[in-house]
Amino acid sequence: MLFFRKKKIGLVLSSGAAKGLAHIGVIKALIERKVPIDFIAGSSIGSLVGACYAKNGSIVEFEQVVLRTDWRRLLELADFNLALLFKGFVQGQKVRELLKAIIGDAQFKDLRIPLAVMATDLDSGEGVVIKEGSVLEAVRASISIPVVFTPIKIGGKFLVDGGILNPVPIKLAREMGANYIIASNAVRVAKKTKSRTKDNAAKHAQVSAKGNVSEVKTGIIEDIYHKIDLLAQDSSGPMKNLKGFLESFQAAKPAHVHETDADTPSIFSVLTQAIDYMENKIAQGQIKDADIIISPDVGHIDTLEFYRGKEAIDKGYEAAKLALSGVRL
Repeated sequence: MLFFRKKKIGLVLSSGAAKGLAHIGVIKALIERKVPIDFIAGSSIGSLVGACYAKNGSIVEFEQVVLRTDWRRLLELADFNLALLFKGFVQGQKVRELLKAIIGDAQFKDLRIPLAVMATDLDSGEGVVIKEGSVLEAVRASISIPVVFTPIKIGGKFLVDGGILNPVPIKLAREMGANYIIASNAVRVAKKTKSRTKDNAAKHAQVSAKGNVSEVKTGIIEDIYHKIDLLAQDSSGPMKNLKGFLESFQAAKPAHVHETDADTPSIFSVLTQAIDYMENKIAQGQIKDADIIISPDVGHIDTLEFYRGKEAIDKGYEAAKLALSGVRL
């Protein structure tokens, strides 16, 4: 590792929602090659993966969470309270409780590897760097996809997804002190394929849930399952109210109104695809400043397809192995 010892290495983990689970595979390959990481800069999903790694220098626990959690159950966390619906489908407290089960109550100063995460100030339209205080609150802000999650207020500012302005925060890693950048870029425009069916999706989910991963003697999985159960129960009443409202609305629809084409994208699909295009455009300009670029082939994974975690992790591992193979160690 003589080559790396002369460098202060910054690991940059991009946004990309479910595609960003590929960062886990990237980190596995870096650990396998014994590449020392001095700083981590993350945006959106990259902030969550980065926080899990920075906490104790291991990614095994979070990999286990990704592979064994039934991510489809997280849909039950959506808060369909009509009074709050226009602020975001998933309320801040629910996300906070779930993140607490995953990363705990760590403060930035307690992390084994220095971490900084990006968020976006909703009012000023400027990027916000968070590198002190509660890691949980910082990650909560950085992953807040507009409309899907409610914004979080920190320091008097309403913050949302860091990837909107800074999907691959290479400059941030250099400002932290890194003079050699390894960037994992999972920002990709989703490749739509009509051949993908619900049955295929279910099979992928089943494979991910059963993915091979070293067992860790920890209660983290049980804690998360318990937390999802409690939070889902809290949502059951509001969800029934919304369903009743929608059924009444459907019954009152004039007979002459034509049905929407079945292939018309949903509001979430339109929103996330638009964000994908925007972030991809920004990322192409940023990624050129990295010393090593790792680009997992995850464009076929949709924004919210977290159940395809094993697939994403494998792609990240493969891409990292390839990118590092030409580096003289």
